Amino acid sequence: MELLDKLNWRYAAKAMNGKTVSEDKIERILEAARLAPTSSGLQPFEIMVIKNQALKEQIRPVAWNQPVITDCSHLLVFAAWDTYTEDRINYMFDLTNEIRGFKNDGWENYRQMLLGSYPQKDAEENYHHAAKQAYIAFSQAISAAAFESVDATPIEGFDADAVDAILGLREKGLRSAVLLPLGYRKEEEDWLVNLVKVRKPMSDLVTVIN
Repeated sequence: MELLDKLNWRYAAKAMNGKTVSEDKIERILEAARLAPTSSGLQPFEIMVIKNQALKEQIRPVAWNQPVITDCSHLLVFAAWDTYTEDRINYMFDLTNEIRGFKNDGWENYRQMLLGSYPQKDAEENYHHAAKQAYIAFSQAISAAAFESVDATPIEGFDADAVDAILGLREKGLRSAVLLPLGYRKEEEDWLVNLVKVRKPMSDLVTVIN
């Protein structure tokens, strides 16, 4: 029940007070994102943790000038792979074998299946698939932040090409997918803070098929 209480507490803060979120809380939020499930376990994304104020100032104008970009404690940028490559796929399979300490024929056959599929696909299609995986971790980070009583403001309204250029993501084979400022709400300047959370009723959202 505590998780639902925290999810009811959270909202997309429109104003943050600039207070620093402790590193232990940030680490737990990032660990929750790291533990998120992804297709084939490939984790096809990276998370940029921006504490540098000058970088935040550069990003704000290309993110609809949203104040939380500069007033947050940490700005997370979820950056998806620009495509799937043999090296990227092999890295995750090799890492799995190393950590588990053995090879499995079924697992190796699955590796070959992926190697015969993803690298041959269009890069744009691969990016969109990778971005979907980043969103799973993004969502898990939002829930983890709520559990830590840290405000998180999901942001899709930004110029991805501009953010990529500011952070040099394309040179790393990455593309920004979504932003997540973390910090603490500034209640006296936030028009949303006292409004009732509105979600569809369960009957309109969920269909049970027996």
